Amino acid sequence: MTRPTGSALTVSRGAGRAGRILVSAVLIVWFALPLLPLVLWSFADAWSYPSPLPTAWGVGGVEAATGFGAWPAFVRSIALGLAVAAIATPLGALAARALTFGAVPFPRTVSALLLAPIALPPFAAVLGVNVLLLRAFVPSVLGVVLVLVVLAIPYTAFVMRTAYGAYDRAYEDEARLLGASRLQVLRRVHLPMIAPALGRAAFLAFLVAWSDYIVTVIIGGGELVTLPLVVAGAAAGLGNDAAVAVMSLAAVVPPFLLLIATLSVGRSGRAGRSTTAGGARPRTPGVVATRTPASATPPKEKVPA
Repeated sequence: MTRPTGSALTVSRGAGRAGRILVSAVLIVWFALPLLPLVLWSFADAWSYPSPLPTAWGVGGVEAATGFGAWPAFVRSIALGLAVAAIATPLGALAARALTFGAVPFPRTVSALLLAPIALPPFAAVLGVNVLLLRAFVPSVLGVVLVLVVLAIPYTAFVMRTAYGAYDRAYEDEARLLGASRLQVLRRVHLPMIAPALGRAAFLAFLVAWSDYIVTVIIGGGELVTLPLVVAGAAAGLGNDAAVAVMSLAAVVPPFLLLIATLSVGRSGRAGRSTTAGGARPRTPGVVATRTPASATPPKEKVPA
């Protein structure tokens, strides 16, 4: 696959390229610098003022984090994030598609209702919902998942609505005219075209659940102990700096890996669109391309001398 070439107006040269590299380097340092003290504290068994570096190195922080129950909480946080992303992403996509293509009456009112969980103060919304869940006898873990899904849907719907704004339904119509079923259109046409946006929406939904503290504390009631709760409990005590640093670094790893995966999906999607734009049309399901055999080509008439 050849890399698409930009036009002469979009290719950066000289000072523009140097400025872009400089800004990228500054942003990398800006985001990586806060992690440096965490890395040092993670392997510091002793670090006293005014020494600029730890005075004793070791893995005592890992052992202390294990004693706090960090790793089971880590697994529970991942399970919670994946569950919320798995539910909120398709719901947000369906809502965005319906709003974009006019399948919902009063679209502005519905959009405002979708964005309402972001506008409301978290404490007020969660405390009000907690009373309803208790009276409905909803289990605490299920209640946490439901509330976090409601909080994640505005983000997924916003991302997917942007994607559907540039979505061309003519591909679906063409596939249906050529004999593809609805399931084939969904699997071979629709999902591949919106896959990068789905990845971004799932990433945001995962972050909503991964970094949540208020909903897990109030709705969970102590039955669901996730990594943010363990980190907060350890940070409230004295002498747990190494353990807090280890757990904080562990909290960075899953979002970082998911971000790389999301960017990879987006890059492959752009490469696919550039290939299509270069002349190749998307494959239509259930349709085999027919070519005229060479034997069927009418012979050329001889021109009399």
